[in-house]
Amino acid sequence: MPKFDHHPTVQQWRKREADGSPPSPVRPIEAEGLRQLCLEAGADDVGFVEIDRPELADQRPQILTAFPPTQTLISFVCRMNRENVRSPARSVANVEFHSAGDEVNHIARRIVAALEQQGIRGLNPAMGFPMEMGRFPGKIWLVSHKPIAVAAGLGQMGIHRNVIHPKFGNFILLGTILIDAPVTTHQQPIDYNPCLECRLCVSVCPVGAIGSDGHFDFSACYTHNYREFMGGFTDWVETIVTSSSKGDYRQRVTAAESASQWQSLSYGANYKAAYCMAVCPAGEDVIGPFLTQRKAFLQDVVKPLQEKVEPIYVVPGSDAAAHVTRRFPHKQIRSVGNSLQVSSIQGFLQGMPLTFQRQQAKGLDATYHFTFIGAEPCQATIVIRDQTLQVETGHVGRANLKITADSRVWLKFLTRDYPIVGAILRRQIRLQGPLRLLLAFGRCFPR
Repeated sequence: MPKFDHHPTVQQWRKREADGSPPSPVRPIEAEGLRQLCLEAGADDVGFVEIDRPELADQRPQILTAFPPTQTLISFVCRMNRENVRSPARSVANVEFHSAGDEVNHIARRIVAALEQQGIRGLNPAMGFPMEMGRFPGKIWLVSHKPIAVAAGLGQMGIHRNVIHPKFGNFILLGTILIDAPVTTHQQPIDYNPCLECRLCVSVCPVGAIGSDGHFDFSACYTHNYREFMGGFTDWVETIVTSSSKGDYRQRVTAAESASQWQSLSYGANYKAAYCMAVCPAGEDVIGPFLTQRKAFLQDVVKPLQEKVEPIYVVPGSDAAAHVTRRFPHKQIRSVGNSLQVSSIQGFLQGMPLTFQRQQAKGLDATYHFTFIGAEPCQATIVIRDQTLQVETGHVGRANLKITADSRVWLKFLTRDYPIVGAILRRQIRLQGPLRLLLAFGRCFPR
């Protein structure tokens, strides 16, 4: 007999197997019992989604890569304390965000541990951070909690891109657990959107990221609200290393900003705004004061955030910069670099809708044919018309400007490590068409 068969652990397992224990878990899992387990672990609401649900098609490969035996996703919410989130003191709001986030992770861990005792395998990705930073600036999260929560009937996305629970409003954080077993009952999306479309989130967003027509400027939100996360942090580090002296650094970064970075490094990265969440009156438990005492609600909740004097981080030449000047002249504009970095041509093309500045595209009607050569050869067509952006693979239609570029040189140009004039003179970037269209293109994607 091989030596392996004499190992005590192997012998013990085979003895238990011969005795008929441990029993195989009951499959499928009875939904009501699983729901009760989640609620007892601390969740405030829960729903179940099968892995084959069409709504999850775009992230199914990533889910199965993270946990190959996944058959069901458990989605749950935890309530946050509303008044903390609404406070103009962001230290108070950030304590709430961090505390509730930790609670979500602890609850998910307790549920997975309880299921493991029943012979059911499960995996709980982080509520937020940590994420897979080795993939940065690509997709760094394992699952997208919001569409899973919507599929599980826990709410719908509001105009501000947060999930609004029908009872708790948007004062929730989301958790997801992947398990290797089917469940007897699954939930479906709720048949109405709790979002009231009151536009309070539009009125209070300091960078104008939320348009009254439903448009969302991702880069504006990311640049300001996430200033002390990933891209913004990297921009701050680059400011340090490119400062010529202590005095030069102090000219570029205030003492308060340096201290704020220290605080984020010590106690968890701090959000700069999240005002859209603070003022949202949607949800059965939330809407009362908005309906019955609207004037007081606006005075107590909305105005303090609008009137707060604070630094607002924007990319020069962006729609956000113009919005702050026009809408909140009392707030202090702080010009920073674009923190949405790209490291590949595919990343550049896929990320363009996130950085497109539609106000800068007024009057522009042009089709661009890009031909990238070198390390990442590919062709793409970009159409900017009526302040909208369209990106297609290959060359489509008739181009107003043709751009042929070495892919590595183009990426260095995007990261401001290589001047475009030098690249054109060296024919590393070649143009066929009016130069003014390249300049107009650049204004739509300020860096």
